[in-house]
Amino acid sequence: MHWNIYLSGEIHTSWRQQIKEGCKKLELPVSFFSAVTDHAASDAAGDLLGVEDKQFWRDHKSAKVNSIRTKTLIENCDLVVVRFGEKFKQWNAAFDAGCCSALGKPYITLHDDDSTIIHALKEVDAAAMAWATTPDKVVEILKYVIGKQ
Repeated sequence: MHWNIYLSGEIHTSWRQQIKEGCKKLELPVSFFSAVTDHAASDAAGDLLGVEDKQFWRDHKSAKVNSIRTKTLIENCDLVVVRFGEKFKQWNAAFDAGCCSALGKPYITLHDDDSTIIHALKEVDAAAMAWATTPDKVVEILKYVIGKQ
């Protein structure tokens, strides 16, 4: 089986690349997809429909345009990895995890073991199939799940 994996969440570190490289080294049969990770481009997605002078409406339109990609990719993937970073609150990642839960889509959370974030994500982690603290741990989970011993 070839696995389609959606990588959701934090865009300011190289965690996506680390997972991709780890899976490539193990020759796992996977393809990766994600939301637009260029922050400025994502924020401006709604501008395609016309420029807004109020931030709320610009964000509203951009969220809707971005959700076309996100919704489609999550619905069509086999597994989701949801990364929560330290620097920013990733409300969009929590929303993606909630969508996965509602769709019955398995997901792995990826975040530090800091007690503050663990408490904030208790419901998100409770619905996850696994919690990893590093991209390497995600690769190990994927290796096991895919069955490449």
